[in-house]
Amino acid sequence: MRILENELRGKTVMSEGGLFLGVLRNITADLKTGELKNLLIEPSEDIDTRLYHMDDKGHIILEFDTVKSVRDVIIVKD
Repeated sequence: MRILENELRGKTVMSEGGLFLGVLRNITADLKTGELKNLLIEPSEDIDTRLYHMDDKGHIILEFDTVKSVRDVIIVKD
């Protein structure tokens, strides 16, 4: 099944352990290969953002290969 990037934007992102991380705002890709690289997540107010790598706009950056599943929410590895 093919999922378009714009269908993912705005989805809830949660860890495997059930922690609400935030909302997906964008996905980065390698322009040469088309490989998906990172998720950019607007963080939940309930998490300690110091535990995550952040971009200059305040988004959590997670590598795309941490994605475990995509349904109603996006689940990422703990």
